[in-house]
Amino acid sequence: MRESSFSRTLMRENSISVSNLIYPMFVIEGTGIRQDIESMPDIQRLSIDELVKDASECHQLGIPAIAIFPCIEKQLKTDDASEAFNDDGLVQRAIKKLKKEIPGLGVISDVALDPFTLHGQDGLIDKKGNILNDETVSILTKQALSHAKAGADIVAPSDMMDGRVGRIRKSLEENKFINTKILAYSAKYASSFYGPFRDAVGSSELLGKSSKKTYQMDPANSDEALNEVKLDIQEGADMVMIKPGIAYLDIVFRVKQTFNKPTFVYQVSGEYAMIMAASSRGWINQDDVILESLISFRRAGADAIITYFALEVARLMNSKQ
Repeated sequence: MRESSFSRTLMRENSISVSNLIYPMFVIEGTGIRQDIESMPDIQRLSIDELVKDASECHQLGIPAIAIFPCIEKQLKTDDASEAFNDDGLVQRAIKKLKKEIPGLGVISDVALDPFTLHGQDGLIDKKGNILNDETVSILTKQALSHAKAGADIVAPSDMMDGRVGRIRKSLEENKFINTKILAYSAKYASSFYGPFRDAVGSSELLGKSSKKTYQMDPANSDEALNEVKLDIQEGADMVMIKPGIAYLDIVFRVKQTFNKPTFVYQVSGEYAMIMAASSRGWINQDDVILESLISFRRAGADAIITYFALEVARLMNSKQ
């Protein structure tokens, strides 16, 4: 059966299509701005007008949704992250513009405080540097509600604070946003693969030598992931996320097999950067490796994949039609 291309195709167990992809995008203030990210070749921070242009191409190519991540101006970063729930903030204005210009494109908003804090952590901290879980959840709830008001189709708490999904769900219901979906980053690991992303949103230098190990998961743990996912589902999550991707395929598999809920995976910035670096040296075939990595997520059970390769893959697949 492996001898011929047609028979290999007939026995193929999994496939990847544009409809499985979500494109993460970085937004900044200004007009007509495309700002390169050194550690993420071919990925840029975009002003809202440029964001809409690229998002329109995503929609035309059949990508169902994009995910928005902000790079906030330094003067707006504070200890209490109040800019996170500013109804006229950068993210909120980007969502409004996207839904006005491309209403059929799904918009996923990141619910986390690291782009908005002076210290680069995902939550508020006390004087000793300890994360304040409950106080953070209160801010996250306000942030999620402001995104829903702006028109976000999906709010995605990526912070890993305890109890935030339930609080966000309650707030959305009370404010009549009954159709706003929650994508919970349920098994987000304290990974070393996030470096380029932190450069992109401007939290890397603020975080410094600090880590997020007190609230993100230990990479050594697997059973704990199932418990985290279970809690988020019980609190009202519509979809669950595993992050990072390649190094955590076993978690994707276990989560999908155990809960059979819509299961997403994030092929994170470090994974993207490694493939791009090896490709630039001619050590690997870029397109082949990208597609192989994506099919591994599908094989493990992922329904959707957030990947910085989404737009490139969509272009590639559409060119072959």
